[in-house]
Amino acid sequence: MVLGPTNAERIRSVLARADSLSLRTEAAGYDLISMHTVDDVGTLRLRVPTTGPLAAEAVSAPRGVLPCRLHFTDIAPTPVRDRVRTRVALSGRLTPAEVQAEPDILTLRLDLSRAALQRDGRSARVGLRELAAARPDPLATEEAALLTHLHRDHADMVATLSHLADPHFHDALLRLRPLALDRHGLVLRFEYARSHRDVRLRFASPVRETSEIGARLDQLLRLRGRTTQP
Repeated sequence: MVLGPTNAERIRSVLARADSLSLRTEAAGYDLISMHTVDDVGTLRLRVPTTGPLAAEAVSAPRGVLPCRLHFTDIAPTPVRDRVRTRVALSGRLTPAEVQAEPDILTLRLDLSRAALQRDGRSARVGLRELAAARPDPLATEEAALLTHLHRDHADMVATLSHLADPHFHDALLRLRPLALDRHGLVLRFEYARSHRDVRLRFASPVRETSEIGARLDQLLRLRGRTTQP
């Protein structure tokens, strides 16, 4: 039984929805915003200004290869206590693409050598073949809007769904927030004075596209309704 995304799928989803990243070479560090793309097999490319320091460092690197490390931080879109959900670290080498489509932009391809994910206080390496075979979650790029909508406009629904969790989770509860949403289910965060618990409410079947979310949530609500019957 699949309970949630694999680590490879989590990495692909973070890369798909991330708007920014931090890049470190031996010589310098860079914070890049809206400069990366990822294709279907997970190859990451950077589009940087030809007049910038990263482009200069890349074209002057020995043999045209620039070792680097990239960091992505996945932040919860809802106001929870600890908003960092996942950190992704990629190591590899940047090389200029063979074909440069824009005169003022240098496209750099990342030849990946290592991928790792940090989540829930644990770190794990992910195999490159596994990463290439994985795909982003179908909700990855729309998750933030969906969660924000749940939090702002459907707090009553979230509260009802929370009763699908262990009843003891409501003891001394201070706050309840939707934390994550993927094709497998909805994750709620139960916050207490000094700790928190995350609970996954699994969908009956995986979601294939955003339009199916409403039906899956309705199924969970009906399940909650049955649990309250005498």
